[in-house]
Amino acid sequence: MFRAPALLPVFMLFVLFQHAHAARPFMTDDARLTTAGSCQLESWSRFYRSKTELWALPACNPTGNFELTVGGDQSRATGEPRTGDLVVQGKSLFREMTSGGWGWGLAVGTTHHPSSTSGPNGLGNHYAYLPISISTLNDRVIVHTNVGLLRDKASHQDRKTYGIGAEIAATSRLLLIAETFGDHTARPYWQTGVRYSVIPNLFQVDATIGQQFNGPSSGRWLSFGLRYTPDKFF
Repeated sequence: MFRAPALLPVFMLFVLFQHAHAARPFMTDDARLTTAGSCQLESWSRFYRSKTELWALPACNPTGNFELTVGGDQSRATGEPRTGDLVVQGKSLFREMTSGGWGWGLAVGTTHHPSSTSGPNGLGNHYAYLPISISTLNDRVIVHTNVGLLRDKASHQDRKTYGIGAEIAATSRLLLIAETFGDHTARPYWQTGVRYSVIPNLFQVDATIGQQFNGPSSGRWLSFGLRYTPDKFF
């Protein structure tokens, strides 16, 4: 299932707005899962010049190696009726990332756009991608990459998707993030920002800015989000 300046020279994945679910505030997904036997909540607001989006994505990992995400958004453009998206995604790991190591997995999902999707099946774009994460410099820099495919129902097109991003530890609680992402049919997007752990391993807040490379300023966005990750839920 989803959008930072040009950074550490190239980084991202066209996710939620086009597909996937990634750890806030990334669009590029990581090779990590919600804590086994627990759930998490990611929620954020995204502000464009003439549009506002409100997102909520709860995810649970009941078995230890399968994360299920079900959530969506409500958006409102100036002068237009309110619209929404529903996202359903499953993710599993083939190799868990360890300190100083790497990991990879598979995510498969679908998005449903009620305002533009007709028919009784209630399905929209289908997608799949491989998230790969590499930890370096004693875990101070972690790089995430995604490669995948998206089936766009409205245009009947298959798109190759990609993303690359990095999270950089500025302090024990403050992470800097930067990424670039997109698909093979258009110019990529960038996003950059910060994530701060208010309560380590439990409650985080973040803020980002992003836009399409060489795109109109009207497409620039600001986002503010939070992430709640309790150790146990079940």
